[in-house]
Amino acid sequence: MTGGGAVGTGGGAGEIARVVVADDQTVVREGIVMLLGLLPGIEVVGAAADGEEAVRLVAEHAPDVVLMDLRMPRCDGVEATRRIRAEHPATHVVVLTTYADDDSLFPALRAGARGYLTKDAGGEEIVRAVRHVMSGEAGLSPNVQRRLLERLSDPAAAGGAAPAGPSAGTGSGAGSGEAPAPFPAAASPVRRELPDGLTAREAEVLSLVAEGLSNAEIARRLHVSTATVKTHINNLFAKTGVRDRAQAMRYAFQYGIARPPGSSIT
Repeated sequence: MTGGGAVGTGGGAGEIARVVVADDQTVVREGIVMLLGLLPGIEVVGAAADGEEAVRLVAEHAPDVVLMDLRMPRCDGVEATRRIRAEHPATHVVVLTTYADDDSLFPALRAGARGYLTKDAGGEEIVRAVRHVMSGEAGLSPNVQRRLLERLSDPAAAGGAAPAGPSAGTGSGAGSGEAPAPFPAAASPVRRELPDGLTAREAEVLSLVAEGLSNAEIARRLHVSTATVKTHINNLFAKTGVRDRAQAMRYAFQYGIARPPGSSIT
């Protein structure tokens, strides 16, 4: 599916950008494909329902850019981005997601994404991001740029945003592809060796659940949206096998992610 003419936003004005779309929600995926079909200089060469399929389509079609959702089954967007950049370095990745929180943004950038947009981006913004990454620039939405600047201007937070690698710190987290970050105060009891594949942020959310906080209270504490909190809770419930908040509290106490009320620090 090819749009009208080409755009002149850099990265080869007049060149058609060949794009793969990856999103697990059928309605959203089809909507993005339809939108891209109306944009100048864009040709959609494939649409994937998960990260595994996205990697396969990149190998098959060698697109210029993948528009990548993050939360997908089988293989999520971060892992798919890492694999695409390692196996097909000529293909660039622009994240197109609902989430703009640190736990989504920084792992995606560390995995090799050159662009990051939220799904409220308009057509012109998507085309601009595609053209920017094709020309070697970053394709970041304004709010993501602000978040990066805020993070970099905070010396304590900036340390957690450093790229992962053999020389990037000496903490645990091997195999995660992410540099380990210090736990916030709310999650100080959390051990770095977390059970059942929990991430540091999921453990932090779990510790706040164990304190009895509601989703809205957790969102305010962590400065994220309630939708982001719900996503973390759904993920940690799936990983740990708990079915409700009472079981989550017991799990948190059992594994030392939170301390039962009245317990002393040893």
